Amino acid sequence: MLEYDNFKKIVGTLYCKILLFFILLHTVHYKGGYMNIDNAKSQMRKGMLEYCIMLLLRRQASYAADIIQKLKEARLIVVEGTLYPLLSRLKNDGLLSYEWRESTQGPPRKYYVLTETGEQFLAELNMAWGELSHTVTVLTQQNKETTGESNTL
Repeated sequence: MLEYDNFKKIVGTLYCKILLFFILLHTVHYKGGYMNIDNAKSQMRKGMLEYCIMLLLRRQASYAADIIQKLKEARLIVVEGTLYPLLSRLKNDGLLSYEWRESTQGPPRKYYVLTETGEQFLAELNMAWGELSHTVTVLTQQNKETTGESNTL
């Protein structure tokens, strides 16, 4: 199990990555700007992927192909080459475990599930997301009021 200090460090790191992305997103100038929008979107997806996977696994144990499909349905495209290393890292960090289950369509499948530590970590991420979401909403609203724009993030 993770020690509480390590746990807080991981949550803080993810929170910082997400916050940094949103700060960077606000510096993007769409007409000849500082950053390629596709790169910015890619970085945002990378920062949120861990959180989204844990949200999915909180509802039910899933195997990799199911995780990819559920993320795709939510319009977050992920490939196996990205997912498997992330699942391995989350397992090595003690946030996930897995069990083998027989399949009616081929070989047994590895189903991933959140551990108790993973549940605690996800609760911290939920709080961090709430704070971050609030911050972005406030800043977006202030920006709309100042510039008269009607677009939102």
